Amino acid sequence: MRIILADDHTMFRRSLAQLLEREGFEIIAEASDGMETVNLASKLDPDAVVLDMNMPHLNGVEVAREITRQGLRAKTVILTMFEDDISVREALRAGATGYVLKTQAPTDLVQALRELAEGNRYLSPGITNSVVDACLRRSDDDEEAADALTSRERQILQLVAEGNATKEIARLLNLTIKTVESHRSRLMRKLDTGNIAGLVRHAVRQGIIRP
Repeated sequence: MRIILADDHTMFRRSLAQLLEREGFEIIAEASDGMETVNLASKLDPDAVVLDMNMPHLNGVEVAREITRQGLRAKTVILTMFEDDISVREALRAGATGYVLKTQAPTDLVQALRELAEGNRYLSPGITNSVVDACLRRSDDDEEAADALTSRERQILQLVAEGNATKEIARLLNLTIKTVESHRSRLMRKLDTGNIAGLVRHAVRQGIIRP
């Protein structure tokens, strides 16, 4: 199984690579941010991509969503410390087929990849109830707000919430400054806020960034 590992903590990423290689998996590339990960997945056509939930520029959930949008065959595994219902639900809705808690990574990640190779989903033990509870009590308003945003708008929302200036966002996304400003204005209208602080609050509430 050919795998891309994406995590912005180099030592943790290398330890995972060593673990997976000992178990017979092939690590074909490593990445430290979400945009780099999408580019590598597009070029290398891996069997699976292991994604840290909280990466710079594009978080793991948005990477999974972009891989799904592009129609790439790679299965995606979210690797995270978060077992709350919002995080789990958003990962699955984005197309992730595995969800592994970092505290259980040494054993669970290997099992997750083996399950994915067989065409199955994998959730770390202990979070299944969170998923069920979320489905039962999910907020239709929150889901409609999240679904109303395009993939590009979610990317810009994360970059804005991370504190990037308009010029830097334009550079990262290869857009004009005017285009970024247009997207940001549209975001404010859709999310019914008149300032950056409101965008940040929404990004935190939807799990796009962590406080």
